[in-house]
Amino acid sequence: MRLDWPALMRAGMRGLGLAPAAFWRLTPAELAFLLGVEGGRLPMDRAGLEALARRFPDKEDGDE
Repeated sequence: MRLDWPALMRAGMRGLGLAPAAFWRLTPAELAFLLGVEGGRLPMDRAGLEALARRFPDKEDGDE
């Protein structure tokens, strides 16, 4: 799969207003999410974070 880097750079830097350094730090999934590409979503949303916190709660002082 070939990527159209000039088009991606235009979309990220002109369309989204990202600085070049910020653009190059993005993962492909993050860029897809920011551009609204179908299926481009962050790996964990708020509900996922809350479910994870319930499954693995922080321990209080004195807990093993």
